[in-house]
Amino acid sequence: MRIATALLLLAGLLGIAMLVAAVVGPYRIPPLEVVSALFGHGPKAAETVLWRIRLPRILAALLAGAALAAAGAAYQAVFRNPLVSPDILGVSSGAGLGAVIGILFGLPVVLIQLVGFAGGLATVAAVALLARTLRGGGDVLVLVLAGIVVGALAGAAISLVKVLADPYDQLPAITFWLLGSLAGIKAADVLAVLPAVLLGLAPLVALRWRIGVLSLGEDEARALGVEARRLRAIVIAGATLATAAVVAIAGIVGWVGLMVPHMARLLVGPRFDRLLPASILLGAAFMVAVDTLARTAARIEMPLGVLTAAIGGPIFVWLLARSRRLS
Repeated sequence: MRIATALLLLAGLLGIAMLVAAVVGPYRIPPLEVVSALFGHGPKAAETVLWRIRLPRILAALLAGAALAAAGAAYQAVFRNPLVSPDILGVSSGAGLGAVIGILFGLPVVLIQLVGFAGGLATVAAVALLARTLRGGGDVLVLVLAGIVVGALAGAAISLVKVLADPYDQLPAITFWLLGSLAGIKAADVLAVLPAVLLGLAPLVALRWRIGVLSLGEDEARALGVEARRLRAIVIAGATLATAAVVAIAGIVGWVGLMVPHMARLLVGPRFDRLLPASILLGAAFMVAVDTLARTAARIEMPLGVLTAAIGGPIFVWLLARSRRLS
């Protein structure tokens, strides 16, 4: 499929997902009223629901899906491993640890998000320090292994916090947050994480042609005039920043960064300069659709992490089976 056609198709898919998300819900808003409410000419109730509840949530899902999918594509290119996901350096576990500590101490929602964001960045800093201490800071394998170790320690700390939490008040809040949710998202939350997400994605978009060279190997990249170590550090920092920002508001949502880049490759191929925009659009559409399903499929809201695992697991198995048939 031609790249322009594929991107237009994905952009249209995202638009449809956003429209459906704006229409459906306990208070249904017909599509024409959605358009009218966007311009301030719709019924008062429709405008209130759309602007205060649904649009912030739709935009938060869009940002989360785009950031996680872009980070997954970037990590897979940098580490030259198609099974790498955004939590490979422990960023999800670190952000989760920071957030549950904030819940344990009864901090306001804004501070919980801030502590979660700081926890994700601190975890990656610890991974980088550990890899450098082991004299393998430039070795991809050492960096990945350090991420696994630090992520496991953060996961153990999360389990300890859950043991210490009040089982009637704090523990349910911690468990629900760790499963992933966009319930209660406000416009202020979206505006708070938007700069970090854009700052994280900007170098990935600007350097997407050079990042694609990294998949050839470090020696080949150097021969083509690309400083592999410096570029790898920039990519990891940008992807980590974007991931930590969305995990701070959405909780731990798995499978998006692992599965979506593989789906995008089916449409546009493996070239990173094409794969990145396709992953961003597809990840945003996927997350908006999943969040819509989470709040409408049952009487109570379903956790995002459960839905992404239930949907992503079978799709990923199908992708693996398809790749084996083609090989």
